[in-house]
Amino acid sequence: MTQNKDNKPNFFRTIAKNRKLILLALLVIFLFLGYRYYNSNKEDTSTLDYNTNLIQQQILNVGKLVVTEGHFAEVITYKDKDKYLMDMISFEKKAIVIVNADVTVAYDLHLIKYDIDEKNKTITIKNIPKEEIKISPDLQYFDVQQSKMNPFTAEDYNKINKIVKANLAKKIEKSSLKSNAQNRLISELSKILIITNTMGWKLQYEGLEIQKETDFNQKIKL
Repeated sequence: MTQNKDNKPNFFRTIAKNRKLILLALLVIFLFLGYRYYNSNKEDTSTLDYNTNLIQQQILNVGKLVVTEGHFAEVITYKDKDKYLMDMISFEKKAIVIVNADVTVAYDLHLIKYDIDEKNKTITIKNIPKEEIKISPDLQYFDVQQSKMNPFTAEDYNKINKIVKANLAKKIEKSSLKSNAQNRLISELSKILIITNTMGWKLQYEGLEIQKETDFNQKIKL
């Protein structure tokens, strides 16, 4: 019993004697853990910044003018008649017009608007620009018939241009030109989807999470 009592004071004396060494060891451990924690957070932040910059660069690469071209041709006959003396006398003018038109459907992807949520690792496409349709008709006139009483004027040529463009617009709607342009648009947007999927981020558009290329079809309408 006496030996145990003697050892007890010796234990506390040993702790007291090495108190500074123990405190120094605890301080080293604390600093080491703090250093590991700091470096861990720093690495996460650096990785997040890197991922964000990479995604932004990919969106910039997508940001270009996507143009789909088509060609249309048609023949129209333009007629106009001036009547006098209660329609007893009339003067007619007419012409056959051959139309060759180049048409482009373009998407300016520089105008894409998006938001990056770094915390939730989510890219939200807020706006995709509408298609721009440009019609460039070349008109050739044949079998032009007119009179001094009813000659062709600038008003006639403007009217013919309007008729031609209206007819071409109907042809474009019935053709595959717009759908082809939309497919090219989706192909470009899918480049953003690929990079977000690769990096474990999410891509959203109009409330829908885009997980595959065909998901764009549900939201992008012709």
